[in-house]
Formats: sequence, C-alpha cells, structure tokens
Amino acid sequence: MMVHKFSATVVAVLIALLGVGLEAHAQASAPRVLSSNLKYLGNFKLPVVGGNGFNYGGTALAFNPARNSLYIVGHTYDQMTAEISIPALGGTATVLQPLRDSLGGKLSSVGAGEVIIGGNLVYKNRLYVSTFTYYDATGSQTLSHYSRSVDLATAGVTGPYRIGSMGAGFYSGYMTLIPAEWQSRFGGPAITGNCCLSIISRTSYGPAAFTFNPETQAQSAQPLVYYDSAHTTLGAYGASGAHPVFNGSTRITGIFFPQGTSSVLFFGSTGVGNYCYGEAAACGDPAGYSKGEHAYPYRGYIWAYDANDLAAVRSGTKQPWSVTPYATWELPAFGDLGPDFTTGGAAYDPSTQRVYLSKKSGDGSPTIMVYEVDNAANVVTPNPPASVQVQ
Repeated sequence: MMVHKFSATVVAVLIALLGVGLEAHAQASAPRVLSSNLKYLGNFKLPVVGGNGFNYGGTALAFNPARNSLYIVGHTYDQMTAEISIPALGGTATVLQPLRDSLGGKLSSVGAGEVIIGGNLVYKNRLYVSTFTYYDATGSQTLSHYSRSVDLATAGVTGPYRIGSMGAGFYSGYMTLIPAEWQSRFGGPAITGNCCLSIISRTSYGPAAFTFNPETQAQSAQPLVYYDSAHTTLGAYGASGAHPVFNGSTRITGIFFPQGTSSVLFFGSTGVGNYCYGEAAACGDPAGYSKGEHAYPYRGYIWAYDANDLAAVRSGTKQPWSVTPYATWELPAFGDLGPDFTTGGAAYDPSTQRVYLSKKSGDGSPTIMVYEVDNAANVVTPNPPASVQVQ
C-alpha cells in the first residue's frame, strides 16, 4: 500500500482552497432581494437652516455608523455638505455638523464649469467624496475622488484622484461598502459608479459599478458592470416607446449592497412612459417645464443585480456589459416625481438593514424615505438571470 505524505504547507493550501470553495458556494446561494423584501417604513424631514439650506438638495447620502447619522449635500448651487441625525420616523433631523465646503475650495479641481458632488462614503472613520462636471462635452474629466476627515470643520483634503483608466463619468457618483463576505470575490471593500450624465457618451448607459479601495484610490477601480456607447445592452438611448429600465430620462443616484444577500441594488428615477425629446407640453409632460428629454410619468426606481454576476465580471468570465438586472421595480410610497434629478442619494445601515433614500423637492427641503431590507422570508434563492424582468 502506498502512503502519500503531504507537507504542512500543502495541507494548509488544500484547506484554504476548500474554504474558498465553501465560501463561494454560500455566497452563490445567498438570497436575492425582490420588491416584496424592500419594505417602506416611513420618512423624516430635514430642518430649515439659513441661506439656501437643503432646498433643491438631498444628494450624496452616506451613513456614519459612529454616530448613527447621515452626511448629505444641500442646495445644488452651493454643494455644501452637512451631517444630520436620524430621528424617529415622522420626525425632523437635527444638524450635527452644519453645511460646509467639505472639499476646502477644491471642488473645481476636477474640471471647468459646474461641478457636482456625486457621492459620499464613510470608511474607516474617513469621509470619501466623488465629484463630476455637470456638462463634460469633451469627456475630458479624469479626476474625481477625494479623502478628508469626518469632522467637516477640520482642514485638509487629499485629492482629487483618478481611480480608473476610463473617463470619470463612469466612476464619479454614488458609493457604497461591500459586505465583508463578498470583498474577496469583488476584489475590494467599496463600490463607486455613475450613470446617465450629460454628455451621455462619457458615462454609462445604465447602472455602472466598479470595485475600489478608498484608502489607495489611484487607479484601483475594477469593473463590475457598465454599458458604454458600444454596448447599450439595456436599450438604445433615445429609442421611442416606453423603456423604463433605461431611457433618456433615467437618473441613477444611489447604490446599496445589503448584508446577507446576493443583491446589489441601484436607486434612482426613470420615466415609465413613452420617450420624447422636445418641449414638455409637446411631449405631453405636465411635470416638465423645459425642452429636453421626457418620458412622463416619473417614478422612484430600483435596478437589482445578482452579485454573483458582478463577481463573474471581476474574475473575467463575463463582460461588464453582458450582465443585466434580475429585476427592476417602482419604489412604493415614492409617488410622482418631476423629470430633473428628483431622487437624491442612498445610504444603508447594515446593523438595522434600513435604507435611507432621498426624495428631492423643487420648492423645499427633501424628504428622507426609510425602507427596510427584509431578507428573513419571501426571498428566493438566485438562478442565473436570463433577461431583464420588470416587476
């Protein structure tokens, strides 16, 4: 009888490989979130503060676990950031840190013209900020991300950095953390992305997501999903008819990755009617007020992706534009919206499974809509998604 002897190193490697296989199997069988599992709990208001305050704002939300609070950007003209408390449902938040220039005068460092804060992220007790130029006609923006203290009164901002080899229009918006159990397969601790900007050719034609390490931002982004101008998988830009998954009115302004699931959820708004370019009245859009892209009526919307598909892109077995949502749905309780950036940001608290989504207002302060990810029941085990499915 032949006896094989293995060194301790070989045994350790075999055990490690077995552990990786078991971990991957557990992730593959993790439940997916469907519309019935994202339950609306209620909302709360933002306080009235001096100046422009939070009016026309409510973007770039980020959850701060150290203080059970949210970072949030105020009026779009000012691009100032505050930290607010999370009150009881139906209440009004209090200001923990007043609206300030979180980038210390460096907002315009990424390019000429109007610059917008696309996302905030708290990671290891630092605040990371992404920015994009509002109208990048030449697609020339490459720098996008900054790092600073979570104390907005503290000076010292590093960046902007270029975090990937593509144009900044793909990276410069929403951000979220990756649950620990998925970080090895995704290749990092956080996700950043952007979508649907002007000019459309410099960004993604639908949800985009890239893994990145906030601490080593430079050139660290790895693709998980995106749709460039050569691969408009979710639909042709400006196509006639009703295409709520992607059309010229689609805006994606947030992302969250609930723990204990295999779902990466994008948040934003989209027109669910027939697409039309022109004056609002001529396009039958009572919510619009100007010439442009219309697809009335407009709804708060979720694009749900299987994390296993995104991990396959990262490993090189799928192309970033080949994956599609396993489901999309209109958000309950969000109600009618206008056509112009009427959803703000998204922030997720893994300790409570609560998601904070901002509903912007054209004539007042935004409302923070509160949902809960209920993955204890009525969640199906994932199968490979065959096509885009609208619920």
